Amino acid sequence: MTTHTVRRRRSPVRTLVALVIVAVMLFPLYWMVNASFKTNEQLARRSALWFPLGGTLHGYRDAFAQQGGHLLASLVVALGATALTLLIAAPAAYALALLRAPGGKPLLSVLLVVQLVPGIVMANALYKIFGSAHLLDSAFALILADSTLAVPFAVLVLRAFMTSVPGELMEAAALDGAGAVRTFVRIVLPLARNALVTAGLFTFLFAWGDFLFATTLNLDSDTWQPITVGLYDYIGAGTNTTSWNSVMATAVIASLPAAVLLVVAQRHVAAGLTSGAVKD
Repeated sequence: MTTHTVRRRRSPVRTLVALVIVAVMLFPLYWMVNASFKTNEQLARRSALWFPLGGTLHGYRDAFAQQGGHLLASLVVALGATALTLLIAAPAAYALALLRAPGGKPLLSVLLVVQLVPGIVMANALYKIFGSAHLLDSAFALILADSTLAVPFAVLVLRAFMTSVPGELMEAAALDGAGAVRTFVRIVLPLARNALVTAGLFTFLFAWGDFLFATTLNLDSDTWQPITVGLYDYIGAGTNTTSWNSVMATAVIASLPAAVLLVVAQRHVAAGLTSGAVKD
């Protein structure tokens, strides 16, 4: 029996094992989607949770009616944090990677250490700072807080790519009379598209799923409570614990932006994470 024959026989077994593992990992997602289309009476029967028989959109109507404001707040905060993060991180990475800014290596060490600081420590510190500046209970406070954690990661990702930009392009731009700002806008940013998409996507996902800053910095206002807090309050309210189809529908709606963005930007993310891995 040749090695090739053994590998051919093992291939179906490995495929079957992989399919079983994927099915087990995706079952909670299937259960959530299936439950979101069930009535409360159907959810009381365990058999209804296994098979997609019957269905209603009542849970989704309730979810949009009661959680629509929270979804909008999450969207505003996530987009704002993404824009602010890229606005700060892209020039910083450019300066560290290509302009050889003084103190670049110590700053990189600081960025790495900052990512090790527990979120609750930063949340408490930001609460005091924003309280003194009268920024609590506002979308701007959440945008700043989410950007605080996202900027170091974005700088590291963008710098890793920008160090791989060919020096010939920089020299050609300098010969054409382009300054540092023009080179950054006209040459570096277009080339760093994949890295920008990667950093922006991870920033958006972090801000969209943030719960710690949302509960710490937004105590008294319901206007800018993101969907994470809205869903938490929705489940915690005694009158809503029996409306599990609405709860599951809210969870499905809250998961859609992340799922869609990951599918659409998958190619850019793969390229952005591997860029700069060879050359530093």
